[in-house]
Amino acid sequence: MPDISKSTVVGAAPAGAKDRHSTAQAVEAMFTSIAPRYDLLNHLLSLSVDRFWWRAAARTFQPVVANSDATILDLCCGTGDMAFALRRQAGKVSPRILGADFSHAMLQRAAAKSAAAKTKQNGTPGWIEADALNLPFPAEHFDLVTSAFGFRNLADYDAGLREIVRVLRPDGECGILDFGEPRGAIGAFYRIYFKQILPRIGTLISGVRGPYAYLPASVERFPAPDEMIQRMKAAGFAEASWTPYTFGIAGLYRGKK
Repeated sequence: MPDISKSTVVGAAPAGAKDRHSTAQAVEAMFTSIAPRYDLLNHLLSLSVDRFWWRAAARTFQPVVANSDATILDLCCGTGDMAFALRRQAGKVSPRILGADFSHAMLQRAAAKSAAAKTKQNGTPGWIEADALNLPFPAEHFDLVTSAFGFRNLADYDAGLREIVRVLRPDGECGILDFGEPRGAIGAFYRIYFKQILPRIGTLISGVRGPYAYLPASVERFPAPDEMIQRMKAAGFAEASWTPYTFGIAGLYRGKK
């Protein structure tokens, strides 16, 4: 396989995808295929550390979620874990939280989790089927846009960032939580686990091979933090930063319009 410079990467590249349209189709098909076991595998393969990452990201935006008038979008929401973390962080306050994804199968599971949570929370997120590169919202509509472990799968990262900037209000914030590549001894162990062990476990439990072979390749392909910050600023964020979680295995990109 040729060595692809991350600086030339436009977006995700699932096997067989040739353009933006076929990339989107391939990603949607992958997530639809693993939707039944998605939550189980997320918790199992991360040893439940993913729960800490969602909580940490939600706490970062406490000033926004504590505002009952805030309008929040969780992009590429999957089964809704980031949206639920924001909802829990809001406590007794009820900001408008909306989760968007283009996988109908994922949204069905998010909606089922919402139904189960209604008796426990003061309001639950809403859900909408939508393309992250062509959102059905007017400009300057949201106070906060988040995306947890989904942005990496977009067919065009820069277009995705520009679309987030478009729907954010002035001074609105963005939080992109995604995997990273830690260095040193931890990084060496992580790469063995992520590239050799995780795909086997994921394939065994889900019964589907493609998505868990694609996962480590997609993380390796994703822009490094320095480049991602540059891309965020080029897209229109006045401020951009990256905070590593768990030795850099994951991290939060934060931007302000």
